[in-house]
Amino acid sequence: MEILTTNRLHKSKRAFSTRRVNLDLCTKLKVSDYAPVAGDLVLARIVELGSHSRIELPTGRRAKLQLGDEILLAYGNRYAPDQYEAYVPTDLGPCHMVVAGGVAARAVSWHERLAGPTAIQPIGVVADSNGAAVNLGQFRCEDVCCAVPPVAIAVFGSSMNAGKTISAASLVKGFADTGLRVGALKITGTAAGGDTWLMRDYGASEVFDFTDAGFTTTFMEPVSEIMAGAENLMRVLGKSGCDVAVIEVADGLYQKETSQLAAHPALKAMIDGVYFAANDALGAVTGVSKLESMGHTVLGVSGAVMRSPLASAEAASQLDTPMLHLDDLQNPDCAHGLMDRLYQLRPVAAE
Repeated sequence: MEILTTNRLHKSKRAFSTRRVNLDLCTKLKVSDYAPVAGDLVLARIVELGSHSRIELPTGRRAKLQLGDEILLAYGNRYAPDQYEAYVPTDLGPCHMVVAGGVAARAVSWHERLAGPTAIQPIGVVADSNGAAVNLGQFRCEDVCCAVPPVAIAVFGSSMNAGKTISAASLVKGFADTGLRVGALKITGTAAGGDTWLMRDYGASEVFDFTDAGFTTTFMEPVSEIMAGAENLMRVLGKSGCDVAVIEVADGLYQKETSQLAAHPALKAMIDGVYFAANDALGAVTGVSKLESMGHTVLGVSGAVMRSPLASAEAASQLDTPMLHLDDLQNPDCAHGLMDRLYQLRPVAAE
C-alpha cells in the first residue's frame, strides 16, 4: 500500500468514467497482490499509444495523451463489435485503455480497421484511508421514490452505429420543442460522454446513463442489477419533473445483455413503446419481428436504413411499422401525436 497524494491525483488526466467520484476519499494505492473488479479506480501510466490517443475528461474535452502521462480510469469489461472486446484483468499487470471515456481492461480482440489498443501500466488501484478499493458503485445516484414515472420510450438497434443515439436525440428534440420536460437515459454501454452531451444539445433537461447507476460498462454485469439501476434513474427523472423519458439501449438485439433486457418483464413494464434503429432492410424487419415477439409495441423504424430510399422502401414493403426520418422524429407536431398515443397505450388503472 502506498500513499496517494492529492497533488499527484489532481495532476493526472482524469477520465469521464470517474466523474462522480469524490477524490477527497482517494488517499492510498494498492500496488500489489490485488485482483481488480469492474468499477475499481486505477491510476495508470501511458506506455504505448494506440487507436485512443486522447482521453475524455469529465468536462467533455478530449485531452491529448503523451507517453508517460498518468491517467485515472475505472476497470470494466468492454463489448464493441466495431471497437474492442476486453476484460477486467485478474492482476495489476499491463493492460489497455479501451475507450477514450476511461475504461481499463485487457483487450483480446478488436476490429481490423483499428490500430490496436493504447497500452497502459497500472500504478495501483485507488483506495480510501482504510485501504478499501474505491469503486464507482459507491457514487451512484441515491435511491429515490417516485409515484408518477414519466412516459417512456426505448430505442433499440440492430448493431453499433445503426443510428440509435441520433434517433434518441431526435426524439428528445421533438418532445422538448413541444415544451415538455424531457429526460434522456442510456441504460447500457461503455463509459463515454459523447451521448450525454448530444442529448443536452438536443434539448434534454436531465441526462443520466449507467455510470450514474455505478457501472463503468454494463457488459457482463447481472441484468437484474442493470435493471435495478435503470428503474432508479427513471425515478430520478420522475422526481425532477420530467414528462417523458427517452431511453437508449446500446448495441444490437443479439448482444447478451441487450437481448435479456429487451425480454425482461421489468423493462417492458417501465416503457410505453419502442423505436428500432437499423442499418438495412433485413435488420429492420428482423428487429421489429423480434421486439414484437417479446411483447413490445414498436412505434417506428429509424436509423441508418433511412439514408437509402431503396433500403427504406424494401423495409417498408415488409412492415406495417412507420418508417421515420430524423426530421419526423424531431417534428413537434409528430411528438404531440406520439404523446397522445402513448397515453392511450398505458393500461387503465383498476379502480
